[in-house]
Amino acid sequence: MKSVLAIFSSLNGNQGNSSKLANEYLDKIESNGAVNVQRVDVASLALPHLTGEEMQAWMTDAAQRTDAQHALAKYSDEIIEAIKHADEIVLAVPMYNFGIPSSLKAYFDRVARAGITFKYTETGPVGLLENKTAVVFAARGGVYAGSDYDTQTPYLKHFLNFIGISEVKFVYAEGLNMGEEQAQSAFASASEKIIELSEETRH
Repeated sequence: MKSVLAIFSSLNGNQGNSSKLANEYLDKIESNGAVNVQRVDVASLALPHLTGEEMQAWMTDAAQRTDAQHALAKYSDEIIEAIKHADEIVLAVPMYNFGIPSSLKAYFDRVARAGITFKYTETGPVGLLENKTAVVFAARGGVYAGSDYDTQTPYLKHFLNFIGISEVKFVYAEGLNMGEEQAQSAFASASEKIIELSEETRH
């Protein structure tokens, strides 16, 4: 059975536009059968900003950690374990101030760990989370894809590639705050793409 980890990051929960897109896709692939979906809402996790103390906990051998260090390392350990077990990562990502939500950045900060999700070599870093795919559902109030204002797309590609996920697909719904007609058109285009992707998952 295919395992899918769905990561939501909208402050509006399931009412967020990126969440609606991701859930539309998840509903379709779940109806196809043979798919196990685990959903995570990083906004509700309320992860704190990464600190030096938490990073030190990672670098301390598990047998030598204090109780406080075990508690700090648990954040990252559980996040990475979930990603390791997933065949596909689904990301529902709104655009906040031209970037990804800070809650998602806090989540990613617990994913990138040398020797666990990537390693350094003589020729540069190598991702260790191989044989996985990712689909990003990006909802924006304006139209930014392909412009300098879209910092999300390159960042997400670079980050996921860095940890070994080389196949990353994007579904955009843009201009959602630019009138009802534009919003409907954007959702219709996204729905067509979602149907295509869900058919690919079936096969």
